Amino acid sequence: MIETLSHTLRNGMLVLLREVHNAPLATNWIWYRVGARYESPGITGISHWIEHMLFRGTPQIPGHDLDRLIARNGGTFNGFTAHDFTAYFETLPADRIDLALRIESDRMVNALFNEEEVEHERTVILAEREGHENDPEWWLNTAVMTTAFQVHPYRHEVIGSRDDLLALTRDHLITYYKTFYRPNNAVLVLVGDFDAHRLMSRVEHYFGDLPAGPPLPPIHWSEPEQQEERRVVVRRPGPAQYVQIVYHTADCRSPDFAPLLVLDAILSGAKSPAFSGGAQTNRSARLYRALVETRLAAYASSTFRPTRDPHLFEFHAMVQEGHTAEEVEQALLTEVAALQESGPRPDEMAKVIKQMRAQIAYARESVTNQALMIGMWEVLDRYDRADTLLDEIAAVQVEDVRRVAQMYLTERRRTVGYFLPL
Repeated sequence: MIETLSHTLRNGMLVLLREVHNAPLATNWIWYRVGARYESPGITGISHWIEHMLFRGTPQIPGHDLDRLIARNGGTFNGFTAHDFTAYFETLPADRIDLALRIESDRMVNALFNEEEVEHERTVILAEREGHENDPEWWLNTAVMTTAFQVHPYRHEVIGSRDDLLALTRDHLITYYKTFYRPNNAVLVLVGDFDAHRLMSRVEHYFGDLPAGPPLPPIHWSEPEQQEERRVVVRRPGPAQYVQIVYHTADCRSPDFAPLLVLDAILSGAKSPAFSGGAQTNRSARLYRALVETRLAAYASSTFRPTRDPHLFEFHAMVQEGHTAEEVEQALLTEVAALQESGPRPDEMAKVIKQMRAQIAYARESVTNQALMIGMWEVLDRYDRADTLLDEIAAVQVEDVRRVAQMYLTERRRTVGYFLPL
């Protein structure tokens, strides 16, 4: 296991540094413990909007200079917002990593919220949302999430509701920014070709004197336990029928997390360990053989990802022409029942564990992905899970997978959604 140096600055910011000397590169990630999970009705989408504003620059580094500075120094940069966190990163030649520290320390406290740019980004985000609205699966997922979650903010789209995006003001954005985007709510992760102790002095230089933010408001959500199957049908223009089935499951700190990951891989193949998206459905996995090879569905997949609070185990399928959503639903439930009855075969388990080991190994080849994994696990649980996850997966037995399938994939925990084109 590669050593990770951990240090907390006096303003409360956690710093994690890992030396990796495979290439003369370094990556800098700043993670904020804020996202759609922290939003309430009336301000949905505000975390994502703040992300847009932080790319508009500061008095010291105007937004139009960010691209130029990073490109001129041979780097890349980006950011994203999720339900449980927001992250920004820069990957640069190792001897230019000071630039990343300067950018992130500056916009942590000096981001501009020019009225004209706030309005410009409102237009951009509304257009982005309208793009989503052209996708039948987006409508179906929105309906399923708001049906499965009655209380928890996981029911909201990260981009926010149209009404909230129209109503939010510059003052809302500034107040939210000054509350959550501060050192005491941030994790800084650096991975690459550097001396960690020397680099820590540079981190102290850029971040050590930044003021801590106000006390953070307590955030605690508890979704009432689902007691019955729920169903929802979306009828809109679209090219085909779609099916989405979800089950309430566990958060990433649960001892059932690793068995559920393996269950997902048994059904539709091992996914990227960065959890930034699903892998292409594995052609030897159960859902592909049962639904795609039989031409019931154009595609069929499962998804299970790490979250801070209990989330969902999901199934998605596009119905093949000549078949119905009911047929596809029944085929998906048949595969669930088979795993509940017999569990995976030992050879299936061995293959899936090997696939998952390969995915984790591929992720460790890149300093950017290593920092992603370290930071993501720290804001969800603790950073060393990035290194111990493989051991957790390797310890999963056939009976563990069967048990979690029986425990979680039950009718009472299930929400079924259909998209039926007009």
